[in-house]
Amino acid sequence: MDTDETTTVVAKPKPVKKLKPARKQVKAGDVERKETPQTGKEYNIWYNKWAGGDREDNYSNKVKSQTRCNIKKDSGLTRANTTGIRYCCLFYARGCCPYGWECDYLHTLPDPDNALPDSSKDCFARDKFSDYRDDMGGVGSFNRQNRTLYVGRIKETGPGPETEDIVTRHFKEWGEIERIRVLQYRSVAFVTYVSEFGAQFAKEAMACQSLDNDEILNVRWATEDPNPVQKVAEKRRLEEIGQEAIKARMDPRIVDAMRAVRALEDGDTLDDEGEVVEDQESGETGNPEPKRRRIELPPPQEATSEPSPQPLGLLSADTMEGLKYFAEIRKRNGVSLTVINSKTMPPRPLTSGLGVADYGSDEED
Repeated sequence: MDTDETTTVVAKPKPVKKLKPARKQVKAGDVERKETPQTGKEYNIWYNKWAGGDREDNYSNKVKSQTRCNIKKDSGLTRANTTGIRYCCLFYARGCCPYGWECDYLHTLPDPDNALPDSSKDCFARDKFSDYRDDMGGVGSFNRQNRTLYVGRIKETGPGPETEDIVTRHFKEWGEIERIRVLQYRSVAFVTYVSEFGAQFAKEAMACQSLDNDEILNVRWATEDPNPVQKVAEKRRLEEIGQEAIKARMDPRIVDAMRAVRALEDGDTLDDEGEVVEDQESGETGNPEPKRRRIELPPPQEATSEPSPQPLGLLSADTMEGLKYFAEIRKRNGVSLTVINSKTMPPRPLTSGLGVADYGSDEED
């Protein structure tokens, strides 16, 4: 008699690939420094270039980059993995670091989960500024978290979806992309990364690079999106990040105590994990309703013509009623509480005027 035997194949976890020492991307003398012909007559020491003469299309004078970073081949261990430096190498991102494993900075992509020690610096340890440059280039600003890059001078050879696929294929190498928007017939694309570190790395890695048509890309920071929907989404995202950061720094015992107090006031029951047990109607499944502990307050007293109690001592009548209410709650939940009895308090002395005569100031003795 034949029997069907089922064999279960358990997939073995892939071993974690260990990083090897980083290789030297270039050798001394491989990269030739080519200066663009300057048509200006005045030298601007702030922007380190000649001014005037190239205002119409100043980016056409750019020279295509001679090197490009290859993450699979160039990433590896450096001295920063031993010294604990968390910043990446700027020349590694540009593909022209000659030091390799001897470099003092990381030769890997920035980790979005690990926060940098100084938020006023970018992932390459360069200081940010309070405002962006006029041309939206440079390091950027610390007043706004910018995750979007402006990519200009794209040579379009097909429809919009084809251009979007090309941009995605070249820019996804530097980090996880949230969305890409291509302005067809304008040779412009906006690339938004999930992490700001990915945008910082991609801006340096793709500067003066080409996609598939031997163009020279103009990569800059994008201005703030005027779309109101995106503004609301960005605001909500920042609020969630702030809540997660606060929750991570708070003591879990304080959070549990706050949940217990809120459940005590609402009369709810908490499970072992501190979550509120919700009501479930017993249907066809036959599951019984979970028991919930409700606080039944005493029935309200009928209104009478008796005068309202006068405050005694330092506490008013409303304060005394509130203390009695919370004492009743804690008593029903098995917590003993000593309630202040207003009857045992000494009566308030009745005084008229300033009470100067009580001190015997008018007596002659």
